[in-house]
Order: sequence, then C-alpha cells, then structure tokens
Amino acid sequence: MRLFFMTLKTVTKRSGSQVPYDRAKIFNAIAGANLDAGEKMTERDINRVTMLVEMDIADRENVSVEEIQDLVEQELMKQDFYDIAKKYIKYRQKHADRREAQKHLMKSYRDIFFADAVDSDLKRDNANINTDASMGIMLKLGAEGAKHFVDNYVLDEKYAKADKENWIHIHDKDFSLITFNCCQIDLLKLFHGGFSTGHGFLREPNSIRAYASLACIAIQSNQNDMFGGQSINAFDYAMAEGVAKSFRKAVESEAERSVLYRFGIDAFGRDTDFGKAFETALDGPSCLYSEDGGERAEKAIRTIEEALQAALPEERQLSGEELRSDAEKIYHLACADVEEETHQAMEALIHNFNTLHSRAGAQVPFSSINYGLDTSPEGRLATKEVLNAIWSGLGNGETPIFPISVFQLKAGVNYNPGDPNYDLFIRACEVSAKRLFPNFVNIDAPYNLQYYKPGDYNSAVATMGCRTRVMSNVNGPEESGSRGNFSFTTINLPKLAIEAKGDLARFWELYDEYITLCHDYLLERLKVIEAKHVYNYPFLMGQGVWMDSDKLAPTDSIKDVLKHASYSIGFCGLAECLVALMGKHHGESEEAQELGLKIVSHLRERTDDYTEAEHRNWSTFGTPAESTAGQFQRANRKKYGLIKGVTDRSYMTNSSHVPVYYPIKAIDKIRIEAPYHALENAGHIAYIEMDGDPSKNAKAFEAVVRAMHDADMGYFSINHPVDRDPVCGYTGLIENECPHCHRKEVEEGHLIVDRIRV
Repeated sequence: MRLFFMTLKTVTKRSGSQVPYDRAKIFNAIAGANLDAGEKMTERDINRVTMLVEMDIADRENVSVEEIQDLVEQELMKQDFYDIAKKYIKYRQKHADRREAQKHLMKSYRDIFFADAVDSDLKRDNANINTDASMGIMLKLGAEGAKHFVDNYVLDEKYAKADKENWIHIHDKDFSLITFNCCQIDLLKLFHGGFSTGHGFLREPNSIRAYASLACIAIQSNQNDMFGGQSINAFDYAMAEGVAKSFRKAVESEAERSVLYRFGIDAFGRDTDFGKAFETALDGPSCLYSEDGGERAEKAIRTIEEALQAALPEERQLSGEELRSDAEKIYHLACADVEEETHQAMEALIHNFNTLHSRAGAQVPFSSINYGLDTSPEGRLATKEVLNAIWSGLGNGETPIFPISVFQLKAGVNYNPGDPNYDLFIRACEVSAKRLFPNFVNIDAPYNLQYYKPGDYNSAVATMGCRTRVMSNVNGPEESGSRGNFSFTTINLPKLAIEAKGDLARFWELYDEYITLCHDYLLERLKVIEAKHVYNYPFLMGQGVWMDSDKLAPTDSIKDVLKHASYSIGFCGLAECLVALMGKHHGESEEAQELGLKIVSHLRERTDDYTEAEHRNWSTFGTPAESTAGQFQRANRKKYGLIKGVTDRSYMTNSSHVPVYYPIKAIDKIRIEAPYHALENAGHIAYIEMDGDPSKNAKAFEAVVRAMHDADMGYFSINHPVDRDPVCGYTGLIENECPHCHRKEVEEGHLIVDRIRV
C-alpha cells in the first residue's frame, strides 16, 4: 500500500509520444531481471523497489522512459541488489539494441520502397538486382539486416568505426561471415566428364547448344556460392569444343539424309543401320569444320567419302564421281547446319544471361565472358556468332547488359591486318560502337604479356567485367582460370587529403594508417571464411571449379586453397584528393600527375610488401566504386561542407580517372590514365567518351581502341550516347526514328513521345 500522493500522469516514450503512467511496467521489468538472476528478490522486495522509484517521481506530472530506467538501476543498487541491477542493465541494453536494429531495418525498408531509384544507393548497389520485385526487396532487407549484425556484433570496433565514418568502405559486408568474392571459370575443365549443380548430375555436353546452355548454368550455380561476379576466362576455346561436336553430328545427320534421298527409305531393309555404320567409319579428328574451304575442308570431304563407302552395303557402292558429289554436299550442308546452330546457341546464351536468376530468383548473375584469341575455325565461329548476338540485342532490340563481353587484344592473333582473327577485332569494334560492348583487355601490355604463352588459354589475362584482374600467384600456377578475388576494401582518399589540410606528411601518415587497417580487416575476414568447408560451397569447391579444390574431400577445410585468391586494397577519388592537396587534379597539372602516381605507387609498394612477407597474393585495386563514390562524397560534404573541386559534385571520381566533367582530348586522357594501370594489378579500367553515333565512323572508333592499346592500357571501354524508346523498349542510338518500331520523334509536324537518353 502506497502512503504518498502521485501527481504523475503520463510517461514520454522515445518516439516523443505520451502514454498514461503504468506501475506494472516497472514491476514487470524488475521481475524479469530478477528471474534472469535466479529469483533473488521476493515479491515484497520488487514492490518496495518499485515504490521507491515512484516516490522519486511522485511530484511530477510527466517523466521520460529513460529517467524511470535510470532510477530503477539506482534503487536496485541502493538496496544491494547488484546482480539484479546488472541483469536489468543488460535487459535495457538488449531492448535498446533491438530498437536500433528495427530503426535500421525500417530505414532500409523506407529507402527501398520510397527513395528515388536514381538517388538511392540501396537500389543502386547492384545493377543485377531488381529491388522493385518482391524477392529483390527481401534480398536487400536481408542484406541490410546482415550488415547491421556484422557492424554491432562481429566487427572489431576499429573497423566498424572506420567504415561508419567513411575512412574506408567495407564491400559486401553482408556476406563477410558467409563467402568470398568472385571466380573465373575454366569451362573446359568443368565440362569434361560432366558436373553436378547439387540438384542432379549433368553429363558432358555434346553440342554447341548444350555448351552454351551449360555455360549459363555454370555461371548461375557458381554465383549461388559467392557474392561477386562470375567470369568465363576463355569462352571461345570452350565453345570451340562444342562446335566441333555439333559439326560431327551434323555430318552424320546430313549423310543419313543423303543416303535416304539417293536410295529411298527402305533401301537397306529393317536390319541395316546406316547411321551407326557411318558414325563408326567416320574419322572424327580429321572431319573438321572449315569456314572458308581450303586444305582443312578437302581433308574432311575425303574422310566423308571414305566413311560413306565403308558404311554402304556392297550392292549400294557409289562411283567415284557420285561419292565425291555426295561428300561435298554433305560437308557444305553440315557447315551450314553448325553455323546456324551456333548462331541460335549464342543468341540463346545472351537471352539466358539476361533472364535467368540466382539467389532466390531475385538476381541476374553478374556474368562476364572473355574471348578473341582462339584462331581455330570452331573458336572463330563461336566468337563471330556471340558478337552477332550482341549486335542483334534482346527481343525488342534492347542492348543486353549481361554478359559483360570482353575482347582480348593480342598482336599476332587479332590486332593487325593479316592476323588470323583480325576480322573479328574489326567486328568487335563495330558491335561495341553500337552496343557499348565488348570492352577490350590488352594482352600486349607488358604487365599482361609477361604471363602469355601462345596457345595456352589460361595464360591470357582475362577480367571479371567490372574490372577485377587475377593473374600472378605466389602459391601456384600463374593462370587466369579457376581463380578469383577473395575480397577488397576501399580507402576514401579525399577524406585523408582534407584532414591533412595540405600537409603532405600528415597525408602519408593517414594513408599508411588506413592501408594497414584495410589489410588487417581483410585478414580478420579471412579467418572466418577459411574455417568453412567444401560442403559449404557445393559447386565452387565441390565440383572443382576453384584451383586445387578437386583434391579436397567434402568435409575438408577450404583454408589451403584460398592461397590462390587475390586480396585487394582499393581507393576512390584520386582526382579530388589531388585537388584537396594541391589545388589541381592530374588532368590539369603535371605536378599533380606526379603526386597521383606516387600515391598509387605507394599503395602498390605496400601490397607487394605484404605479398612477400605473407606469401599471399596482395594487390592494388582501382576500385569499381559507383555507389561507394556517392556514399563517400555525401559523407565528406556533410562533414567538411562544399569544397570546390573536392565535394561540390554528387559523386567523387572513380579510382584514378581524370574527372568525367573535365574537358580534355581523348589522347591526353589516355596518356594520363595509362600509367596507373600498370600499378593497379588487382584491376583497372579506362573510359573514353565519344559524341554522336560511333557506328557511323568505325575507323574513328578503331583508332581510339588502338590508341588505348598502344598506350599500354590494360582494360578499357569506349562510351557513347545510348537512347531508349519508351514505347517499344528498344535500346541503342535513336536519331529521329526508332530502328525497331520506326516510331518518329516528330511526325507530321507534331511532337510525339520523346526518346530517353540513358
């Protein structure tokens, strides 16, 4: 029984709303803490502490929840209930954490549902996720919840603080307890003998259609085991094997048709199987597809003649002239068949890569294919037809986003007139001028050429389309296939420069501090993942996709094979960093260029030192940081205000690029940016913007590609305007009339629905 008068009527909640005072809530909270502590208080004790709290606030009409909780803690300790007080404090903190998590998730929910798609980094974070779809929303909400958990319960405070304050950006934090980044898939190695997706075993493919289909399945399955992009490092070499198998089948099929046409369906009786006899007699390796006749075709035709004669019954033998005529027809029809089948297979591949889903149906795999070096007729056909499929676009003529297509440039193979694949290089330029893809990787750049061995497809540098490069290996074969990046972390260079206030000594001090922090964080992340087992990655490790994983049992740790991965420290905003330090960026000043190269060289020296000291593949990354560039910029502007040339734009400049807004000749931009590529051994890219429709000036487009190649840029792309017809959906360049539906922007003097430039 209370012996005092209570004037308290309302309690103010954390939200600011007021609710009637309820004594039971204080009593129940203390009772809950008491229960957790082993019931050390009697009901009378709980009532007494509750009454003492009430006496403290009896003369007030309103009090806040936090004030009540503070008083509960004080009164418990005054009454010597220290264990109960500890439990109550933990209970209070637990509810505070729960509220913070709910607040975080609700903010993410609001951002995903209501933020403008252009402005929201949550929606921009991955171009291959549809965050308007139900599964995409679920995926993003799950990701935000995972990030919150990692921030608050996993990360060491120094890493969480550096990330929260935007000194660094920890990429793909939501996956840091689960998996690692990306892989370049050696399809030939995977396909030989067949493979399992975990839901059934797929036999070794036996046609180009099957090769193309299983290439998509391989990318999709591997992405379900990793958080980053998936690449095929030698797409043309892999598809060439499928073309060869389809060609042999086409020869067999056309031979049966030829015999049926000549002799009739009942010519051999029911017990004779010409097809099997011909297949047995056909010498596969010497019956090869040829795109332009020649010695290869002649040899194949002679092989078909011999197989026909061996398969035909004695009473049906053909004369030499008949045999030659039939063999030639069979051969040329088979060539036409395999060309059409390859065309259909590559068209299906492009459509599949833009429509199939992974990760609960919410995400199109971030896929890349590298090609251009296989000079065999089969490999050339695969390259030609994938370029034709990209040229044609999707169903309404839209430019396909995936796969990111990468043409590998190599003098002696495809770069110069007279090279066996020179025509494919010219076609690649034509397609890129229309569709933005393919991009180009330069095998002739010295830092790439050092690995190249003619005919060895795994010795050619390939790239995950976003720009990730993996090649050197201190722990095994220096190959592109079956390897990838573990993870990377990005440093906010402009923030370091602003904090240094023009003091270069302070800048270098901060730079070293955060390089070390990124390195240490990645090793902490590695400790978690290297404890995983092969069974945690049923496709990547279980099917031997990753280097040396085929030597492991399902219950083995993956620790040892992670030695083949790269570990990368990246950077963003070199241009703004230079402006903050010197007043000019590297496009404006030779002195700034000199300092810019020193800054990136220093990071490369540090990662090289880590490689030597730890015997792990550390590397320097020109980070692909589209959303990070916006996040860093907003954080810098909020803290430091508007600084001309540093924080006055929506995004800071990506990696080591000259700012896109800065007017500069293409040749000068190439000259300035090229030296950085040699330093950024984890990956880099350069973009050159062309005005107008470059498909109408193929020579100019080729000239820019050659300028970038000859300057020893490693990976590059040429951008140009792309329009979208909002009526039919066509994506490409539109000049007054849509090439797909022929709708005009101005019709009979009236303006109709305009195109959209994207």
